[in-house]
Amino acid sequence: MEIRALAVPDAYELTPRVFGDERGVFLEWYRFEDLAQTVGHPLSLAQANLSVSRAGTVRGLHFAQTPPGQAKYVTCVRGAVLDVIVDIRVGSPAFGVWDSVRLDDVDRRAVYLAEGLGHAFVALSDDAAVTYLCSQVYNPTGEHGINPLDPAVGIRWPADLDLVLSAKDAQAPSLEQARAAGLLPDYATCQAFTDSLRTG
Repeated sequence: MEIRALAVPDAYELTPRVFGDERGVFLEWYRFEDLAQTVGHPLSLAQANLSVSRAGTVRGLHFAQTPPGQAKYVTCVRGAVLDVIVDIRVGSPAFGVWDSVRLDDVDRRAVYLAEGLGHAFVALSDDAAVTYLCSQVYNPTGEHGINPLDPAVGIRWPADLDLVLSAKDAQAPSLEQARAAGLLPDYATCQAFTDSLRTG
């Protein structure tokens, strides 16, 4: 598996080796030790999610209070999505930086994002199926969102799609509003939490 650091610190693109023949394909889409070696600690698997979306659907920009936050390992098992990760950690040298990776059922890439980072994606095809491995279970009182169309974040969504958002995501605050409300994760707190995972 090839692992590449993204422009957002503590986020990675993972590209597996895909073996194909006349029967189909086989791949290892997640390797415990490869990820642990890269991020410095194992991913504690607490919940696995699956979403299916029609083309143009935007899910996010979501994040969880840290600690404990929610690290995610995300891949697209059918169709294609543009996956987006944003550094929303107040005090981070990369605050406001975002990066994107195309996840699809051809290259079978995945992304990993650490606790405290914002996550969103847009479906590029109908019936795009995305799976997430999560380090913590869903906690509705600790989950927050930022409007994914916030011009201050400046995510370049595909211009050829009619974007569809849930009412909750469309009404989510801007990055600055979330910051002013004290909702955003603190960079130093996130780093201390990650260090605690590395030391056991």
